[in-house]
Amino acid sequence: MADDNNPDRLLSEPPDFSSQHRERTGSMSLGAAPNANGDEVSPLNGDSITTSAPPPVLTNPNAKAVHDVVNSEIGVATLLNRLKQSIASAKEFATFLKKRSTLEEEHSNGLKKLCRITAENIRRPEHRHGSFLQSYEEVTNIHERMSDNGAQFATSLHQMHEDLLEIALNIERGRKHWKTTGLTAEQRVADAEAAMRKSKAKYDSLAEDYDRAKTGDRQQSKKFGLKGPKSAQQHEEDLLRKLRAADEDYAAKVQAAQSQKAELLSKTRPDAVKALEDLIKECDSALTLQMQKFASFNEKLLLSNGLNVSPLKGNESGSQPRSLREAVYAIDNDKDLSNYISSFASKVPARTSEIRYEKNPVLNPPSHTPQPVAAPIQRQSDPQVSFGTRPQGPPPAVVTAQSPQQAQQMNQPFGQHSPPAVPQHERSFSQGPSMQQFGAMPGGGPPRGPGHGASYGSGSISASGPPQLSTLPFQNSQPPPQQNFQQPPQAAPAPTPYSQPPSTLHVVNLPPLKPVFGLSLEQLFERDGSAVPMVVYQCIQAVDLFGLEVEGIYRLSGTSSHVNKIKAMFDNDASKVDFRDPANFFHDVNSVAGLLKQFFRDLPDPLLTAEHYPGFIEAAKNEDDTVRRDSLHAIINSLPDPNYATLRALTLHLNRVQENSPVNRMNASNLAIVFGPTLMGANTGPNIQDAGWQVRVIDTILQNTYQIFDDD
Repeated sequence: MADDNNPDRLLSEPPDFSSQHRERTGSMSLGAAPNANGDEVSPLNGDSITTSAPPPVLTNPNAKAVHDVVNSEIGVATLLNRLKQSIASAKEFATFLKKRSTLEEEHSNGLKKLCRITAENIRRPEHRHGSFLQSYEEVTNIHERMSDNGAQFATSLHQMHEDLLEIALNIERGRKHWKTTGLTAEQRVADAEAAMRKSKAKYDSLAEDYDRAKTGDRQQSKKFGLKGPKSAQQHEEDLLRKLRAADEDYAAKVQAAQSQKAELLSKTRPDAVKALEDLIKECDSALTLQMQKFASFNEKLLLSNGLNVSPLKGNESGSQPRSLREAVYAIDNDKDLSNYISSFASKVPARTSEIRYEKNPVLNPPSHTPQPVAAPIQRQSDPQVSFGTRPQGPPPAVVTAQSPQQAQQMNQPFGQHSPPAVPQHERSFSQGPSMQQFGAMPGGGPPRGPGHGASYGSGSISASGPPQLSTLPFQNSQPPPQQNFQQPPQAAPAPTPYSQPPSTLHVVNLPPLKPVFGLSLEQLFERDGSAVPMVVYQCIQAVDLFGLEVEGIYRLSGTSSHVNKIKAMFDNDASKVDFRDPANFFHDVNSVAGLLKQFFRDLPDPLLTAEHYPGFIEAAKNEDDTVRRDSLHAIINSLPDPNYATLRALTLHLNRVQENSPVNRMNASNLAIVFGPTLMGANTGPNIQDAGWQVRVIDTILQNTYQIFDDD
């Protein structure tokens, strides 16, 4: 019994966790934790336990204080509180294990599902095959093995949670039992001592009364009883009888208290203290064991995943799986590309005959002697259609003679015609008058001969030449002279500027002889005689020919170096630039689109003008679509002539862009977001809230293109 109550053994000696743990836990299993060598061990039954030497026993400096506490009246209560803490800690760690197990299980299931879906998708024909597919499958296999390790880890944690929770509940039941037993015994002793003290007080009081009566204290000469007054002798005899009865009762109470306390000190308290100590040791040991297993399982999980990602290389080459790094570095892009292209070798079509020009006999009248040497070859890039008129019938097959002056005019560089004498301008308030009255745009290209084809506003582009801006107002009202494309026999065909890219593309720094960027539309109109600046015309022409089906046109930025070079070309001499050949803008239509937006951003006064900015914003705030459209229409008609002409050309062009939105993904709303601040001025509005109204202005104009502007 002394050895059981030894406080030194309680806190200094390692817990005996063999036979006692088997008796208390019964068939409950706490699982097996791997040792340092990866072997499964069971600390509960003692099988295959591989442990290091026990640490040396250290003397507990608090041994005397511990002994005094556990053997006092507060010993049982103190141990009960300590056991309550151990149980609470075990339950809390069990909850942690459960939540961690749930997280690991969800991660494992999600990773396995991801690997399965990815493996199915990557084998589809639209993905790469070859070495890429093989390496990708190895990557997914590595992740599947990692998910299996995670699933095993989650299962182990869940089992640990159940085991620890079960032992915590068993220990809690033991605590309740010893709480009732130990505290009840302590209370019985306390009650016996209290009764003894009460009996002693009564005994002492009667003894004092008897002593006073015996020594002749005559303070009260007569005592009254039920049968009358008592004499002193009778009173003394009564006190003596009561004193003897109190003495017997006091002696009995003392004997009972001594017996209760002796039993408490010899058996009840030591048993309760010993049982509570064992429960504390058992709970703490179980909690420590589960935490050790948790640490071991974490190490095992990380080690297994590490070996999956980078396995150890054995002596036998070829039998070991490749690491994740080796699988990724095994991808051979060049080989995969070569194999893919070579797989189509059997599908290569036969070569067609050489493409050559064959003149139609209609262009060789029988009255003239054919001279093939003097006749110029008409290229596919030569314009044949006047986009300023809408044909009403089949084209007339009229071929007239061409004067030398006209031939010389045909061979001039693109856009070098004399400005018109009188610009004309007429606004549209409903559908507008026909714009056939406006002739070829001065500075916008060489004169065009009659022929049938689609108009510039219709959105269709003739293969025989680029669209022209003859549909716009403010152009020369004089009709272009009738021409044919035959030169006199004696004249050799002069080279046109469209046959090859201009030499300005190869010049790094071009002097700004005729700057375009940063000047107002009025200044450009007065200088060049063209209501629509040449840079706007050429950029619209390039996007119409090569950018209508480019996804994200006007949203994606072009190459900065290309934009700067093209800008330098326009600032040098815009009349020498021709964008019908994509080589002239480096085959980068996004750079052309970016240049057009930069031109509008660099205008000193925005295209929609700062003067009319408040009116546009107020019109955009109308909720009624018709009222908003008509209000914007009225303001647009009051714009200056160059602004109106340029806005009309740009709006008709953007309408063609949005008509191809199923391909280029640029509908009216997307275009409005891009061009809202550009056309109205980013710093014009009083606050940032106007950005939404700016977008609404441009969106309304694009949604009502043919109600605001004529389609001709």
